Amino acid sequence: MADLKIASYNVNGIRAATKKGLLSWINETAPDLICFQEMRSSEKDMPKELAELNYVQYHQIAQKKGYSGVSIFSNSPANTIHYGIGVDWIDEEGRVLTAEYDEFRLVSSYFPSGTIGDVRQDMKMEFLSYFMDFAMALKEDGKPTIITGDFNICHLNIDIHNPDKQHNTSGFLPEERSWVTQLLSKGYADAFREIHPSLRDTYSWWSYRAGSKARNKGWRIDYHMVTETMVQRILEAEIESRWDMSDHAPVTVTYRF
Repeated sequence: MADLKIASYNVNGIRAATKKGLLSWINETAPDLICFQEMRSSEKDMPKELAELNYVQYHQIAQKKGYSGVSIFSNSPANTIHYGIGVDWIDEEGRVLTAEYDEFRLVSSYFPSGTIGDVRQDMKMEFLSYFMDFAMALKEDGKPTIITGDFNICHLNIDIHNPDKQHNTSGFLPEERSWVTQLLSKGYADAFREIHPSLRDTYSWWSYRAGSKARNKGWRIDYHMVTETMVQRILEAEIESRWDMSDHAPVTVTYRF
């Protein structure tokens, strides 16, 4: 038996997060694997301190400079790495990275935000359609699968502050929420909710505006979605909200293998 601590973290810029204490979080939490989102950095521009960490590092960089990008930091080499999902515009935006290990596979994903207008919302819905196909394909071989990342969607009323006023807001639209419901109905589980089924006021993202974090006016949009064979392996699930290196908090789940 071995316990694996896996963290998912939208750092909102890896260089900025490193200046705000990212290494302290890594040293204290000591994840075995870290899935990062919104790296916003080329490999050559990554902070030098990261190169000195005892992790094998894999990156899916966006073509657009200073934009998006996902990474996996692993305490042991992956057997195989898959870059993207085979859809050009999604892969060019650096949104999905998959690592295969002997006993499981791990995905770091960064879903588009639809908050900057109808065009991006349409692209977000297109992404969701492609990603559902991708998630279903991963399930087919029965290998335990963990899809982590910033989904940019709150699923339930308890996942968002003031839900009654948010139903027309991207990230809490009925069609987005029903997509998550559909994912859960097709053999995935929300690891955090498996451990904390009714926990309220526990969020993973807060706007930088109007002191949202201090007032805990947040959204839970960062997930570990796991296949059914992983559910019984979940030991602990925590949103590490006391760290302030990003507008997101790390979502850290411990699994037993």
